[in-house]
Amino acid sequence: MNAAGRVRAILFDPVVAWAVIEKDIGDPAYMLSRYVALLALIPALASFVGATLIGVIAPGGGIIRAGLVDGLFGAIFSYAMSCAMVLLLGLIIDLLAPTFGGRRDFEDAFKLAVFSFTPLWLAGIFLILPGLRFLLLTGCYSIYLLWLGIPRLMKVPEQQAANFAAVIVVCAGAMLYAAALAQRMLFGTPGL
Repeated sequence: MNAAGRVRAILFDPVVAWAVIEKDIGDPAYMLSRYVALLALIPALASFVGATLIGVIAPGGGIIRAGLVDGLFGAIFSYAMSCAMVLLLGLIIDLLAPTFGGRRDFEDAFKLAVFSFTPLWLAGIFLILPGLRFLLLTGCYSIYLLWLGIPRLMKVPEQQAANFAAVIVVCAGAMLYAAALAQRMLFGTPGL
């Protein structure tokens, strides 16, 4: 699997990309090491640079920067949580699929979680400049990708795909919020 080609395909032609992904062998260890490991670095490194090197302008006009050690540990925490979140999200998708008329298949559920997260990881580049954080909303394209992939990979009927996607989005949002909150509380650096 060529990570750059897969990113391009899932972003610009998701319908065709999901058809190809459906036929691919979805070894979770391989995807974690060749795809997730690369893309999860983007928000981790961007938040490290943004928090420690660039900093945030304080209301009084000064610049506040996180310490180098806190920034480094915050980036490592962010990276580890990003990898753990897609695994957990894959498990949740796998467990909930029969509830919405789909089938259980962890490999396909994991593929759905991983490739749906792609825009969110890419949007993590906007963590580099504090004034651009609002552009993280471009990661919401992940919701559309999830909705497109659910019937294809989990065999959920089209009528239930939106409901299933909504449940998964709520779960993913809660996990992202909890991870970002934990990162801010532990290390004082912003998380994705």
